[in-house]
Amino acid sequence: MAKKKRSAKQKANDKRLGRMAKARAAGRKVKRKVKSSTKKGQVRKTARKAFKKVKRRSSVKSMKSILGSSTLKKVALGVGGGVMASALISYVAPNSSIARFAAPAGAYALGGIEGIIGNFALGMLTPRTTTNANVAPQMEAL
Repeated sequence: MAKKKRSAKQKANDKRLGRMAKARAAGRKVKRKVKSSTKKGQVRKTARKAFKKVKRRSSVKSMKSILGSSTLKKVALGVGGGVMASALISYVAPNSSIARFAAPAGAYALGGIEGIIGNFALGMLTPRTTTNANVAPQMEAL
């Protein structure tokens, strides 16, 4: 099996260690170069200074955090659940007295409290068009 070729840094270290061994054999005191080191978080970091990284804020990252937040997901689930529940109840029982509670119940089922708040907020923003094609118009009393 072929031996791996030693890098330039490994060769330089071999030379340094060889010089130190030769000096010891000759009886001279060997001087060692002390590496300057610092402590960062109670851990020794040799051969470099400790530094504090500067975090830069980007608008793309903040947009991702807004769109990826769990609150926004719950609001979206609540709005969708409310729409589905009200559509289902109006299809199954168009003249039911519980039809007005279907949207908040569906919003709570899928989105929790945040879903209900989102559903009510959407209800305030959108115009009311509650015409049901399945319901026959009632006769007015003369």
